[in-house]
Amino acid sequence: MRKALRIIFRIIICLVFVAVLCLGLMTAAEYRPNERETLVSSSHSSLPLRTGETIRILSWNTGYGALGDNADFFMDGGKGVITSDYPRVIANLNGIADFITSEDPDLILLQEVDLSSKRSFYINQTQLYRDQFPGFQSTFAYNYRALYVPYPLPTLGKIESGLQTLSRFGFREAERISLPCPFSWPVSSVNLKRCLLVTRIPVSGTDKELVLVNLHLEAYDSGEGKAEQTRILVRFMQEEYEKGNYIIAGGDFNQLFSNIDSSLYPVLENRWQPGLIDSSAFSPSFSLLMDPSSPTCRSLDQPYAGAERDGFQYYLIDGFIVSDNVAVASVETRDLDFVCSDHNPVILTVSIN
Repeated sequence: MRKALRIIFRIIICLVFVAVLCLGLMTAAEYRPNERETLVSSSHSSLPLRTGETIRILSWNTGYGALGDNADFFMDGGKGVITSDYPRVIANLNGIADFITSEDPDLILLQEVDLSSKRSFYINQTQLYRDQFPGFQSTFAYNYRALYVPYPLPTLGKIESGLQTLSRFGFREAERISLPCPFSWPVSSVNLKRCLLVTRIPVSGTDKELVLVNLHLEAYDSGEGKAEQTRILVRFMQEEYEKGNYIIAGGDFNQLFSNIDSSLYPVLENRWQPGLIDSSAFSPSFSLLMDPSSPTCRSLDQPYAGAERDGFQYYLIDGFIVSDNVAVASVETRDLDFVCSDHNPVILTVSIN
């Protein structure tokens, strides 16, 4: 009996040692970005942005190429962790790139673009999009960088992912602005570090800029993270507007806009609940825009292919916020039946006043 107890005790000590070692390594390797970081662009465009011309902006959460209609995901109540095989990831990425090419936008805001991640077979997706749009200036900002994510089983493993902005117009500067992380240690050490990817495009013939914000706000917090990140966005956009700049923010807000009727997509019991952005938090100088004619996102509690469409959980959480010195012609959600991603692309058509 004593020998058995000694063996059990030693096993427990070893397990505790391994756990402490893993926590130490996770903490040491934690991604700790600065509050503000200047980003490099991988190419250059000399095309000027002029007032009065029509501009088309496409925003799309690409689901890192692995969240097509075949996928479910454990964080949404599904079972999947590695949600697609390699051929399906390639097919999804090609489908996304082909659709964007067919729409021929001037500015492209992409979220959940993997650089080197186990979940998408370490495909450099930023390079794929740069190759697809060679005439565009491109920049990338991390919002998830973890050497190893040790949960669930099988584990998520290494993740390098973020936001990518591609511009037909030459931009002067790109900057990563950190947003607060609502999670405490040790979860924070392997969780997302959200940010604003800000691109500054000079407006020809003026001393002003189009300040373009690519974003993907908090998803799985209790609500405080989304609220604080939104407050930072409000403050930043107002400061830029007071400088006389033109402001457009687009992406995956993981929240509804209070001024948009989302009653077509009620949240069902035991489903993920998005936050709510009160449009009154912004000054009257800004418009919050979504197209409710089609959902922008679907739940990942089950695969979409083969599922009953009636009663499926849909969301309206992707859109744009635009300052009043930008004339809005339209905002459209393109319903692609979630074949390549769990989000639909949203296209904004505007002109600079």
